[in-house]
Amino acid sequence: MNIFFSVYNNIFYKPLLNGLVFLINIIPFHDIGFAVILLTIIVRFILFPFSHRSIITQQKIKKIEPEINKIKSQFKDNNQEQSKKIMEIYKQHGVNPFSGCLTLVLQLPVIFALYKVFTIGMNFSQENLYYFIFSPETVNMNFLGLIDMSKSNYVLAFLAGVSQFFQIKLSVPPFKKDKINTSSLKDNFARNMNIQMRYIMPAIVFFIALKFSSAIALYWTTMNVFAIIHETIVRKKAQKIYEQPDRNN
Repeated sequence: MNIFFSVYNNIFYKPLLNGLVFLINIIPFHDIGFAVILLTIIVRFILFPFSHRSIITQQKIKKIEPEINKIKSQFKDNNQEQSKKIMEIYKQHGVNPFSGCLTLVLQLPVIFALYKVFTIGMNFSQENLYYFIFSPETVNMNFLGLIDMSKSNYVLAFLAGVSQFFQIKLSVPPFKKDKINTSSLKDNFARNMNIQMRYIMPAIVFFIALKFSSAIALYWTTMNVFAIIHETIVRKKAQKIYEQPDRNN
């Protein structure tokens, strides 16, 4: 277990902590709030290939949804055959339905490391810094001169919750009305998960952001805004591609 934590710290925690310290040192007025924003954006760009692939997969699944629904209706009494046919459709269109899970698994270690940086790592002890990174002489903990980043803040916590709501709303499509009264246990479960993701998750994010320092709320808000912009751009490009054949006909 000690070996695991040592590897984890060396691969994830220390690079992120040193990155934050480096940004604090080069940012004017050594504002830790701007350093948190920049670090979050850098991390999102590093993870961009994985998150981008996940969004593309979501758009492909959305496009083939009519085919999937047709198979579900045709084989509603044969779950084994239904699953087989659906996987054939996925394979035909080059869709990996599990790519979203893989993306989440890859991001979790980074997210946990960022939490550690923003909660217990902001004392910037030199023992955790690389030899070429020096602990900042001064750190401006007041983001924009208004928000103490060492304490929780209702405004930033609210922004984290709201941005999470819109990010989920954009990435998780609502259940269609014609599916509300479905008798399928799988569809009922999916609908309940949809509702929980949309309304419970933002509330959880809000209360977590209130429990920890404002750095966590600022990180979460920045991450969500980045994801919203990214998905909006991908959706617009995908819509143009899907509409292209119709314009040619």
